Amino acid sequence: MTDTGREARGEGREEVPHEEQREGVPTPRAPHPASRLLEATNVSRDYAMGPEAVHAVRGVTLSIAEGEYVAIVGPSGCGKSTLLNLLGAIDRPTGGSVSIGGRRVESMSDREATRFRLLHVGFVFQRFYLMPTLTARENVELPMAEAGVAKAERQGRARELLAYVGLAQRERHRPPQLSGGEQQRVAIARALANHPALLLADEPTGELDARTGAEVIALFDRLNRDGTTIVVVTHDEELARAVGRVVHMRDGVIVDEDRGPRS
Repeated sequence: MTDTGREARGEGREEVPHEEQREGVPTPRAPHPASRLLEATNVSRDYAMGPEAVHAVRGVTLSIAEGEYVAIVGPSGCGKSTLLNLLGAIDRPTGGSVSIGGRRVESMSDREATRFRLLHVGFVFQRFYLMPTLTARENVELPMAEAGVAKAERQGRARELLAYVGLAQRERHRPPQLSGGEQQRVAIARALANHPALLLADEPTGELDARTGAEVIALFDRLNRDGTTIVVVTHDEELARAVGRVVHMRDGVIVDEDRGPRS
């Protein structure tokens, strides 16, 4: 891949840096000089429910190092997904701070946070959220198009990523023509499109059967071994057993941590 073909996409847009690629392997951005990629310090998130305040996340402090593979687990309603949204700059904390690669995200404007997510954070969700009228390749191209990557370059990157997730022969298929596992692999490829420093996943196997879920777990394992930092929220015991660190939440706080087999 070359440095040519970047298109300006408006005031304040930053250029997406390039890195040398190993064939078929999506390389993340160069590591931040500090070993800690993500820092959440005394983070809280409250929501108003009529006259009541719901304390979804209550004073959480969490560090994620470069190359870590972390699962956040706990009962439904304990604040896992809310915390993930805070860690990925989708939501803003009521209190405390979140830093990714040395950048304080809670102080960004909405426009800055949107741009930051586009270039630095990849997201994988339970329900895939693919555009049904676009092909697999076109879905993977979307984040690159928004980032201003030239058409030929983003097509090449999309093909590379689809090959990486095992869908080289399905690039022209639309989501309704793909199985649930194939759709999730397209969604993972899309999340990697702009070489994110951090990959966040919210129940990525929740809509899949056991066999297909195992394939996605194996893909996440491969991604982490290839250098991607991953934080995943899950109820899937098999997925939680595959990570390097398991963070247990209950009632909006972290109550325990375990080291997994990858540690």
